[in-house]
Amino acid sequence: MNETEKEGVIKILNNILELELAGVVRYTHYSLMVFGYNRIPIVSWLDGNANESLAHAKRAGEFVTMLGGHPSLKIGALLETEKHDIGDILRESLEQESTTLAAYYDLLKLVEGKNVTLEEYAREMILLEETHLDEVNKMLRKPGEIEPFSE
Repeated sequence: MNETEKEGVIKILNNILELELAGVVRYTHYSLMVFGYNRIPIVSWLDGNANESLAHAKRAGEFVTMLGGHPSLKIGALLETEKHDIGDILRESLEQESTTLAAYYDLLKLVEGKNVTLEEYAREMILLEETHLDEVNKMLRKPGEIEPFSE
């Protein structure tokens, strides 16, 4: 990988770091805004997602430093929609996860065939993000619906 490619990879990894940190903030916020009978399992699920996003952010940052870069101190976009219905939270989660997934695909395009470690990392994260998107999609379906959720 040449210096220009390395700089591009670091830029994408820093974007991933920022997006994942935004996920930590979003999921933590969402967990504080859940009320009702199903609060405990939903809060637990959201807290788990916040912890997973933090682990993903740290991992992206480690790759930045592995390549000789400086991890970003920024956090991805955070929009307060003031909507706290579980369906709204899940739809916002889909949007966040889709944006993050796209960043992992961008990384894969840059490193494919050039760096096995980063290529495997990108593929692993794509698998995790796509699995998570599928999980959220299924949560948005009404009981008995087979077709995937779409807005």
